[in-house]
Amino acid sequence: MAVPNRKISKSRKGMRRAHDKVAIPTVILCQCGEPTLPHRVCPSCGTYRGRQMLRQEDGE
Repeated sequence: MAVPNRKISKSRKGMRRAHDKVAIPTVILCQCGEPTLPHRVCPSCGTYRGRQMLRQEDGE
């Protein structure tokens, strides 16, 4: 079984784990008021930068 030869200090452990955090996604509000990711078509209304990109279904 592999065992470390020396103790890893708290500082070195913290430096190694500095990049392990989870990034919080950026959320913007669409013109319809729904939150959506930037640079993507709004899933609720189907618009992107003020233009209609997806057709709305008749069932909605």
